[in-house]
Amino acid sequence: MTREKLYLFDTTLRDGAQTSGIDFSVAEKIAIAELLERLGVDYIEGGYPGANPTDTEFFSQRRTTKARFTAFGMTKRAGRSVSNDPGLQLLLEAKADANCFVAKSWDYHVEVALGCTNAENLDSIRDTVQAAVAAGREALIDCEHFFDGFKANPDYALACARTAYEAGARWVVLCDTNGGTLPGEVREIVTRVREVVPGTHLGIHAHDDTGQAVANSLAAVEAGVRQIQGTLNGIGERCGNANLVSLIPTLMLKAPYTDLVELSLTPAHLRDLTAISRAFDEMLNRAPNRHAPYVGESAFATKAGIHASALLKDPKTYEHVEPELVGNKRKVLVSDQAGKSNLLGELARLGVEVDKADPKLDALLAEVKEREAKGYAYEAADASFELLARRVLGKVPRFFEVKSFRVMVERRFNALGELVTMSEAVVKVDVDGETRMSVSEGNGPVNALDGALRKDLGKYQSAIEGLELVDYKVRILDGGTGAVTRVLIESHDLATHRRWFTIGVSSNIVDASFQALVDSITYALLKAGAVR
Repeated sequence: MTREKLYLFDTTLRDGAQTSGIDFSVAEKIAIAELLERLGVDYIEGGYPGANPTDTEFFSQRRTTKARFTAFGMTKRAGRSVSNDPGLQLLLEAKADANCFVAKSWDYHVEVALGCTNAENLDSIRDTVQAAVAAGREALIDCEHFFDGFKANPDYALACARTAYEAGARWVVLCDTNGGTLPGEVREIVTRVREVVPGTHLGIHAHDDTGQAVANSLAAVEAGVRQIQGTLNGIGERCGNANLVSLIPTLMLKAPYTDLVELSLTPAHLRDLTAISRAFDEMLNRAPNRHAPYVGESAFATKAGIHASALLKDPKTYEHVEPELVGNKRKVLVSDQAGKSNLLGELARLGVEVDKADPKLDALLAEVKEREAKGYAYEAADASFELLARRVLGKVPRFFEVKSFRVMVERRFNALGELVTMSEAVVKVDVDGETRMSVSEGNGPVNALDGALRKDLGKYQSAIEGLELVDYKVRILDGGTGAVTRVLIESHDLATHRRWFTIGVSSNIVDASFQALVDSITYALLKAGAVR
């Protein structure tokens, strides 16, 4: 049987950005786009240029190298021409490969939300798609509320889909916007839609309000759609979107999907899935879901008893897939070989060359496990992990050595009578046997330490001139004011445009921050090729 291509469309940066409590910065969007490229999705929907300053800046340049960079927006307003619709023109001017336009496909919404006639809405769909195609863009139409609209007025919902397709839309996406449709209904309705739009031009966009988003997406694939829209870890408005992290391994490892479709992703992409899922949660500054399918820490964990006994005899007794296929590991291990295999894969991804027979690998594996027990999480801190690996393997020069640091925080009234808080940091470092002391002020202890640490590194100073700290996240690992704290810092080199993450863990938040800062500067010097 010839398998058809199934395309993955990620909307983490657009629909996922509507998640309560999530507000992406431009820097975060760039970092997440790089993570999605690493995952291997076909489309990355970056946001809505013109709707807010963040998305407008994000689309000021192309942010992907492989995935089709997609801008979201609305179809043109009824009663206006394409050239007289500023919102549509902004979308066509964005640095994007494709445009995804949301269109009403429920006649109730056309009347209530748009305040126009059904015919005018169809004209807007047609004119918008034609304008995007004429501008050299790949056009997608998200048929909003399609399933509810089909139940209310199937003829009109089908007319919306047909109009988009006949106007030249590459994809007509059927949206379960309210998330109330069930898998059986999805199969039946998609089958009807295929009478007017080929399945090779149909997509599914499912919300999880009944916990059916993944099931609905799979049902749509069985019924013939060949694009799935979803998000990393299922984030999204209300209850979330279809979780690509659950969908990808199911599509790649489970029948009948392995016989029906093929993805752009390779087995190597799949082995990176757990690390990517956890790295994304770290970027969001939230704890990964231990019980998440495939990638959760407990997904392949078994307590002592008859299950564990059987698992030790043959893992297939209580595992539906091998955890290594998705980059995860079982909790009941016969040996440490699975752990070493994961370690070798991560080192290869980071470009760290090592012989798999090197005895230092055992020391590195033990060090990583010991640090993880203390609270370190390296999935989102590639730079700190690479430095740790190179140190254990004996491949990192000691550019400088921190002798001591001190931070003072002062809260006082300034000359204008305003209450201000200032921090002052003093850092002593040894560079080539010479002790250098630097002092810096900042609007907080981390800012002051950052300034002092980077103020005078002697011959290495020029290598860090373009270094800037762009993000700072704190996670409390257990309760109380004396809790162990994890700090994640994102750094950016203005000269090379390289970005990296470093981590620190301590019961003292300032000490944890300083660890991450030292790693950041050391990593910058390493990548700059600084000579000891």
